[in-house]
Amino acid sequence: MSINRRNFLKGALAGGTLLAAGAPVEARPNKTMPPDAVGLLYDSTLCIGCKACVAACKEANDMPPEFSTTEQLWDTPLDISGKTLNVIKMYKDGTGETKDVEKDGFAFMKVSCLHCADPSCVSACPVSAMTKDPVTGIVGYDKSICIGCRYCVAACPFGVPRFQYDRALPQISKCQLCRHRIADGKYSACAEVCPTGATLFGKVTDLQAEAKRRLALKPGEESQFPRGNLNTHDQSPHTAKVAHYIPEVYGEKEVGGTQVIKLSAVPFDQLGMPKLPERSYASVSETMQHTLYGGLLAPLAFLGVLTYVAKRNVKDDENDDK
Repeated sequence: MSINRRNFLKGALAGGTLLAAGAPVEARPNKTMPPDAVGLLYDSTLCIGCKACVAACKEANDMPPEFSTTEQLWDTPLDISGKTLNVIKMYKDGTGETKDVEKDGFAFMKVSCLHCADPSCVSACPVSAMTKDPVTGIVGYDKSICIGCRYCVAACPFGVPRFQYDRALPQISKCQLCRHRIADGKYSACAEVCPTGATLFGKVTDLQAEAKRRLALKPGEESQFPRGNLNTHDQSPHTAKVAHYIPEVYGEKEVGGTQVIKLSAVPFDQLGMPKLPERSYASVSETMQHTLYGGLLAPLAFLGVLTYVAKRNVKDDENDDK
């Protein structure tokens, strides 16, 4: 008897039954960030669009200039890329007369890696070129290990990792929170140079408390906002009027939480920040993978089906020759 669709489907059904009975897998919960994780608080209402953070990031990470004008007189990146790890974008509606107003107003947004608590890029990387530091929680990248598959580029829900397509020896480019400066007692260059404290460095737990403090302030009143490093108070505070904040801390819950959190007076989706579920994509994809391939049960079951059908066919052919 030769193999036919009926026999194959019968064998496949048997293999699927074995798989369902022998491989129960529970959904993996979101991973949590380390207790001493560090990150950034970006307050869009304090940002003046000076882009000092962009220039400082370039200098601290030895990144080349990027031109978007024909004159090519100065660094003018329009987005993060293989040459730019951090950029300030502008939202404008109508006349754009009033800052931090959705209608006929404008606002700024800082774009860089958010350093997820449960990062999809780390989960997707097949060679562990993307890693999450167990102490600081910083999502780092090792170019010496990277094979250029760009799975991290496809996996990131924020579209952060960028591939250097214009280089002979390309690599992935992304913010790593200036981790190379931490050993020298320094911190992220973008926060260090911010004149208004719009970008603030510190422990994530303290940054979250500071964000909640700002949301509780009365709009229109003057208040002091820390600058530089929240935990060392290395700079004098900035005094400004409290904006009409959107009552939300972006990054507190999105895809399991991020170490870069944000405040704004304009809805975040208007500023280019995607609406995302609380469950991390990494937990979803890993649960599916483990369900299908845990212990190699699925491939083995399928191989067993093929072996069974093949042996049965051989025996039937031998009987037919007699």
